[in-house]
Amino acid sequence: MANANLALQSLALDLGWPSYQQSTVERWQKGQRSIEQDYIAEEVPISLIYNGVPHVVMLATPTNLEEFALGFSITEGIISHAQELLSTRVYNRANGIEVQLKIPEHRFQCLADKGRNLTGRTGCGLCGASTLKQAIRQPPPVHSDLTVKADELITALAEIRQQQKINKLTGSVHAAAWAIPDIGIISVREDVGRHNALDKLIGSLLRTGKAPSTGFLIVTSRASYEMVQKAALVGITLLAAISAPTGLAIRLADEAGLTLVGFARADQHVVYTHPQRLTHTAQINL
Repeated sequence: MANANLALQSLALDLGWPSYQQSTVERWQKGQRSIEQDYIAEEVPISLIYNGVPHVVMLATPTNLEEFALGFSITEGIISHAQELLSTRVYNRANGIEVQLKIPEHRFQCLADKGRNLTGRTGCGLCGASTLKQAIRQPPPVHSDLTVKADELITALAEIRQQQKINKLTGSVHAAAWAIPDIGIISVREDVGRHNALDKLIGSLLRTGKAPSTGFLIVTSRASYEMVQKAALVGITLLAAISAPTGLAIRLADEAGLTLVGFARADQHVVYTHPQRLTHTAQINL
């Protein structure tokens, strides 16, 4: 096994941190043993460095990192719009990846005053916030005339599974997808961290000039507080998660005016807040 680990490390260095690795495993199924090749998702330390000063290290899937950096910078309140990210450079290192970001000096000074310079684990949603005020940030109310048919949501839920390329191999990464009514899914991003996948998606939308408020969001995870916060901050008005929401997520969505849907599956979903944006043809039983 030690030789296998060394081989994986060597491959990572040679190829510049791939998003998954191949490894020989011992598989047991119904009492039968087999030796097979398996695909393992990578999580790599990603250091975000603003104006030459390290800010945070996130564990993430090493794909779409320029989009991730933009999305993170926006949803964490480091910059207010995409044009304030002046430059992005990605560098592969022996022990991870550095993303060098240039932002305006007044934004950098505000960042320095926050004192947030910590490590963010894969499941970390607060990304090194050092005070309660930094952690619980109330986004401005969202406004949109968007309406989504329940049938369109069901179709998008089926479509997102087909577009999760890394998850098809590894079975261990989340996805965030953005869809437009009457069109379907436009963009999908994957990551071992649910919030990282969402930041990548948001970065993708902003880099390509798409208005987040014109579509709806699907995440293959629970709807935790930071997922609602990140979505609302960029104007997304409908978030559907395949798992449950948290109480704080529901309260934040209600206050922000965001439609929050949980347990979104082919045959069911639960609407927790602002149900007017999701339309149904079936009769409602009270």
